[in-house]
Amino acid sequence: MSTSRSTTPTPSTPTRAAVHRPDPTARSGWRDRVGAYVALTKPRIIELLLVTTVPTMILAENGLPDLWLVVKTLIGGALAAGSANAFNCYLDRDIDSVMNRTKRRPLVTGEIRSRDALIFATALGVVSLVWFAWLVNVPAAWLTFAAIAIYVVGYTMILKRRTPQNIVWGGIAGCMPVFIGWAAVTETLSWAALALFGVIFFWTPPHYWPLSVKFKKDYATAGVPMLPVVASDRRVATEMVGHTVAMVACSLALVPLADMSWAYTVVAAGLGGWFLWLTLAMLRKAQGRSSRGPGAMKVFHASITYLTLLFVAVAVDVFLPF
Repeated sequence: MSTSRSTTPTPSTPTRAAVHRPDPTARSGWRDRVGAYVALTKPRIIELLLVTTVPTMILAENGLPDLWLVVKTLIGGALAAGSANAFNCYLDRDIDSVMNRTKRRPLVTGEIRSRDALIFATALGVVSLVWFAWLVNVPAAWLTFAAIAIYVVGYTMILKRRTPQNIVWGGIAGCMPVFIGWAAVTETLSWAALALFGVIFFWTPPHYWPLSVKFKKDYATAGVPMLPVVASDRRVATEMVGHTVAMVACSLALVPLADMSWAYTVVAAGLGGWFLWLTLAMLRKAQGRSSRGPGAMKVFHASITYLTLLFVAVAVDVFLPF
């Protein structure tokens, strides 16, 4: 979907000279140091990614997959996601220092040296790839490499600071866990896996843009052209509605592709209709047709609820006797 810029100017990207440089020699206790390294991996994001992996593996197996395979896939996925997120913190440390939402990250506060963070991110990435290739299978390892590369190079290095469509295409990295989970079980991919990929792909913008609305001033100060920074609220809401319609369509396409039951169909349609109603309410409010409507953070949290419940429905449907 195309976007049109509003007249809102995009601030210039902060220069390296303007970035706050804390004392990198500062040292804390070992527990604080471990906590700082864990923070680099953005564990809350990892948790959401793994929520989609297990149901995908159950669907791919059409039953309970080998428990040890699930554990190995989750560990490898957590290592890979942690690596990508740590690389993101390293590459974005300049803009993180000028955003209120991110100014307490370990590289900004000086809890971790930049060099140490880079070594840590690289080590996690290498270990995750070796882990998948050795303990899971080679196709899953290649898909894991693609996920890291898309997030680090495609999103963080190329798209994030250059286009308001950054989260749309960069969000492909967040879709990869379903491919990885499916390949871990079957060593291949399928149309059903592609439908699940599509659900997360179209879910990502209406999930992330409300958060960008909340922290619009932060992104503007950092010079990051998130869509809510460079486009009107009406444009943002319109694109959210469009992505949500496509997301619901992908969730329903899974029915014939994976032979899902009527129970999943009802749940997918109900959840999709509920989330679509929220985005339409945002659009009406942005158009001035209503003074009432959900706040940005309500839609953000609702998106997490939607994705979680949908994938729970995917897993449960496999075990229904009809």
